[in-house]
Formats: sequence, C-alpha cells, structure tokens
Amino acid sequence: MRVFGIVGWSGSGKTTLLTALLPLLRARGLAVSTVKHAHHGLDMDRPGKDSHRHREAGAHEVLVVSRQRWALLHEVAGPEPGLADLLVRLDPVDLVLVEGFKACPFQKLEVYRPALGKPPIWPEQDDIVAVAADAALPGCDRPVLPLGDPPAVALWLLQRLEWQPLHAAS
Repeated sequence: MRVFGIVGWSGSGKTTLLTALLPLLRARGLAVSTVKHAHHGLDMDRPGKDSHRHREAGAHEVLVVSRQRWALLHEVAGPEPGLADLLVRLDPVDLVLVEGFKACPFQKLEVYRPALGKPPIWPEQDDIVAVAADAALPGCDRPVLPLGDPPAVALWLLQRLEWQPLHAAS
C-alpha cells in the first residue's frame, strides 16, 4: 500500500486540495483511502445516541453499522496510536492519502500559502518532496506545484508514485 501525505498549517488548504485530488485519482481507477489527523478531540457521535451511550458505559470499541456505511469507534487508553498502527486497520487500496502526521517519516506534499504569515515546513523536513503554493517561492529547493490547479497536482503525484495515467488529468 502506497502512502502519501499532505501537510501544512491550519487554514492552508490541505483538506480542499485532498478532496479535489480524490475524484481525479479515482477517475484513474485507483482505490484511495484517507487518514486525517485531528489535533483536537474527536467525537463522531452525539450525546443521546445509542453509540454514545455504549461508549459512555465503557465499551472499548463501538462498531456502528448502517446500509450505507460502518464506522469503528475505538477508545484510546495511553499514547496516541502511530500512523503505522492505523494503516494496518485499513483495507488494501492503491493509495492512502494522509492529512497531517507531519512528523512521521514518509513522502509528503506541503500546502503553503505565504500570505498566512507562517514559516514554511519544508526547509526542516527532507520527506516533504514538493510544495503546492498559491505564490512563487524563490529559493524553494523542491518542485513547486500550483495550488489552484488540482489536476496538475494529481498528475505530478501519479508520476511521483510511478503510475502511468491513461490520459492527462482533467
């Protein structure tokens, strides 16, 4: 399973880029899953719902199932699980796009907007192999991709991961 990350500061457009890439990659016939790191607490169910009551009563895991989807809620006691521990829980796919986990060592694309006033991450991390930006980045020693052109980013990603697309991204 190939894993590729999208990192950047909050508000930089990571989720926007990731959600634009998904249909482009799927159109190439790739099965793609995602992993999203949340810095704040995560709660997918609400007080009063049965799944919430199960968790509050002490269930270690709650598997919620419907005709359209299922979700596994797992209580963490101890340190936050690492990315490798989480990836083994996913079904096999062609590609896993990971949003976040910037300190984890795997290939990543940084989404960078100079106007946010935050420092770039790429100078400190060799595993950031390219930057998608909305402005020129003089001095950047990585490929700089146009943030506003998801098809160009998708094509670059396919080439980076050595997939030969059948036709140009659209």
